[in-house]
Amino acid sequence: MLPFQPAPFPLARPRRLRSSPWIRRLVAETMLTPADLIWPLIVHDGAEDRAPVASMPGVFRLSPKAAARAAVEARDLGIPAVALFPNVGGEKDNVGTGATDPDGLIPDVIRAIKDAAPEIGVITDVALDCYTDHGHDGVMEDGRIVNDATLERLAEQAFIHAHAGADVVAPSDMMDGRIQAVREALEANGFQDTLILAYAAKYASCFYGPYRDAVGSSKSLTGDKKTYQMDYANADEALKEVAMDLSEGADAVMVKPGTPYLDVVRRVSETFRVPTFAYQVSGEYAMMRASIANGWLDEDRAILETLHGFKRAGAAGVLTYFAPQAARLLGA
Repeated sequence: MLPFQPAPFPLARPRRLRSSPWIRRLVAETMLTPADLIWPLIVHDGAEDRAPVASMPGVFRLSPKAAARAAVEARDLGIPAVALFPNVGGEKDNVGTGATDPDGLIPDVIRAIKDAAPEIGVITDVALDCYTDHGHDGVMEDGRIVNDATLERLAEQAFIHAHAGADVVAPSDMMDGRIQAVREALEANGFQDTLILAYAAKYASCFYGPYRDAVGSSKSLTGDKKTYQMDYANADEALKEVAMDLSEGADAVMVKPGTPYLDVVRRVSETFRVPTFAYQVSGEYAMMRASIANGWLDEDRAILETLHGFKRAGAAGVLTYFAPQAARLLGA
């Protein structure tokens, strides 16, 4: 017989399930794949095919042709969708006239992507800030952002995007009633199958700074957006906003920014049981890039750890500028 001694220590040893890579993979509670990622693309109508964004190392403003190539890259990496955000030149005005140009930048990019990679989902930002001379997400009158006049502009913008071939329109403005306005416009014009991803809980955050640099709205922005974007002190309010957007016809919802609001992601996903997305925004990306560049963070580990955090909190998917790099890491 083999010698036997009674165990002098507790029998429960959770470390047994962490002892080797194969068992850690086997018992992992959260799975992250390239199919959980959405790649935000900054597109522009400038002369350069790819123009670097100084505040977001590794991110470029892309021409329509370059955006189409990025969509092909996303498809080949297993990323299911890209999200488009414009940097437009030329004259801007108080009502964002360029947002509803059927031959404008975003419709051109949608068509270029659908020609190159029709399998890729195309999500478009529905908001006026990139087209207004004041940098706000709505029509301005006497120094105030007026809600109801903005809804008409947003509904037309969503229609223009759907007509060009967008699969998903994503109102990010935070005006009251905009989901209903967009849904009614889509239904009335034969686009009842176009999805709406509502930026339902979008906070007035400092973490958007590099993005505003990328799309060219930072210099024109007057004041702040606290009268329509949410107060970061509030979480219960987010549930009210999400409920409103779902009742008005949203198919999925977004929490933005991401990392500072994982508690909100969790509450929204558990309360409503609908696809809940999170956005790892430009400021989050820029902070990580700076730390990585200084050797303070391990690049690959930091990317995957933060993205797993979104999934663990309940996000159905994550918009992240790290998407192609993360997809390569996950496919390795």
